Amino acid sequence: MSLPPGFLDELRARASLSQVVGRKVIWDPRKSNQGKGDMWAPCPFHQEKTASFHVDDRKGFYYCFGCHAKGDAISFITETENVGFMEAVEILAREVGMTMPARDPRAQEKTDRRSGLAEVMEQAVQFFRLQLRTGAAAEARAYLDRRGMSEQKQDRWEIGFAPDGWQALWDHLRAKSVPEEMILAAGLAKPSRKGGKPYDTFRNRIMFPIRDARGRCIAFGGRAMDPNDNAKYLNSPETELFDKGRSLYNHGPARSAAGKGQPLIVAEGYMDVIALASAGFDAAVAPLGTAITENQLQLLWRIAQEPIIALDGDAAGLRAAMRLIDLALPLLEAGQSLRFAIMPEKMDPDDLIRDRGAGAMQKLLEQAVPMVQLLWRRETEGKVFDSPERRAALDATLRAHVQKIRDPSIRGHYGQAIKDLRWQLFSPRRSAAGRKTWKPGAKATPVPLTGTKSSLLAASDAAAQMHLREAVVIAAAIATPRVVVEFEAELERMVCADPDLARLRDLVLRHAHREDRVLSDILVEEIGPTALENLHALRHVAINPCVRNPGDIEMARMTLTEELAKLHSQRGLDAEIAEALEDVAGGGDESLTWRLSQAAEARNRAERSEHEDKAQYDTGDNGARINRGERERFQALLEQIGQRKSQR
Repeated sequence: MSLPPGFLDELRARASLSQVVGRKVIWDPRKSNQGKGDMWAPCPFHQEKTASFHVDDRKGFYYCFGCHAKGDAISFITETENVGFMEAVEILAREVGMTMPARDPRAQEKTDRRSGLAEVMEQAVQFFRLQLRTGAAAEARAYLDRRGMSEQKQDRWEIGFAPDGWQALWDHLRAKSVPEEMILAAGLAKPSRKGGKPYDTFRNRIMFPIRDARGRCIAFGGRAMDPNDNAKYLNSPETELFDKGRSLYNHGPARSAAGKGQPLIVAEGYMDVIALASAGFDAAVAPLGTAITENQLQLLWRIAQEPIIALDGDAAGLRAAMRLIDLALPLLEAGQSLRFAIMPEKMDPDDLIRDRGAGAMQKLLEQAVPMVQLLWRRETEGKVFDSPERRAALDATLRAHVQKIRDPSIRGHYGQAIKDLRWQLFSPRRSAAGRKTWKPGAKATPVPLTGTKSSLLAASDAAAQMHLREAVVIAAAIATPRVVVEFEAELERMVCADPDLARLRDLVLRHAHREDRVLSDILVEEIGPTALENLHALRHVAINPCVRNPGDIEMARMTLTEELAKLHSQRGLDAEIAEALEDVAGGGDESLTWRLSQAAEARNRAERSEHEDKAQYDTGDNGARINRGERERFQALLEQIGQRKSQR
């Protein structure tokens, strides 16, 4: 429906955003100032311990400095209540006492029809539940008993039984004066192809009501009692109420449980969800008989930022997990991903909980692996990479997958994670045939060889240069805190071997969003003046134009971009050299020199850039000496590698 001009403006003016948000969060009394309408709380949209979610009650907007969620009272209701825009407007209007304008007659008619269909579905729920207590359902009750479904559980999940007759439900509903067209439209019956009476969609099946996020029954899932039935599980057809690709089993209760901190678990079927919820894992959902769709994935992310996919430990379950990876990669955002808990072979969550208890399930959830590791497993497990061509093919495949990720920061993190995993696979500790034994949670922790430690690579020049660059980055961030939000990911992964710089970096990330106080004052209050004084005493920092011109966002952005890029280039070179030395010690291959030359070229590009802006940063003789040292130690490395190869 359309709203009259000014209606939304008046609605937002009347509504108190802090009251709307306050139903979902606990305000931080130390940071909040209720008199000024300046409120802070842990974010309701992602898991965090600190209060980074800010509400400006006077302006009517919220913003999270962690996950970057933002909006007004209407969008907050839309996101937290999982409702559409107009429904959110209606909810807010009722709260502030505003009368909604008259609806479009056709829209009202559509709403009334959907309500009528929902009432028909509720009558079907009651009919199926009563049928489960009849003699005809003895076999169904015995099956439920074998599956550990007590009467209490049956009531909790409203489980019923569809009799084996052709028109049992049809006759029941018609006797209650439900129009034929409504029964058919609800998907409860199908028209006869022979011109006779319509017949029931579900016959001789255990029935599971499917409810939407608001608790309305929109469909059914039926489990066949006849082992020869073509469809073991059958869902309602798609109707005006039910869109299979946009619905989740147990959506509403799972959303409430996830909002209280429980992990969101995605299982394959109804019985898995019931078993999980009965064992205390209340935030459990399931798709409805098909692979997870993009719409369902977005629904999951509206409930929790990192759902755990708990698929069956068989070939079909693994295939479903792999398909989901391809679907999710382009949709990844900061803090929005998936983890995977792979069940033991030939077991699903229901089997695991009944055989080994809730503790085993909890342990498996705690060991859930990030998506990048499952992607790596798919492309490497059981394969042999004993030639440069096979390794190059692996690199090309992984590169293509990473390029699907739209978010540049996440794409960079994936690239680094895959590089770490690749180092593990091709390090000297790999098997002779180049096979990879995949272990969930494994991390690349290469140990430098003795020769590496004693070589020119151990020179302190590179470390000194990286320290200076890190110092400039942190000083620039302190001088212009507003630019920090653009570089959070890069700052988080900056190594900072100096503990004082690391501490300053962490505090900058934590407090850069503060507008009520000067960032440098906060830092001094937190750790004293010494670390900040030492930072600004560095000549490379003191003469930096960005530090001399605090608040200049463009200059700060340019400085951080350049310095972080050079740090990344230096670390890339060191990683390639370390890997090359490991390869030499373990036998090496013909691609060694090529890889080193590529690393050298990347480093040279960074050096050329540094020479070009030398006048701006005034690196002086020390900077030139560091560059010469880089080139000299690289050439010495090549000679060292050549000598080792010739000796073999």
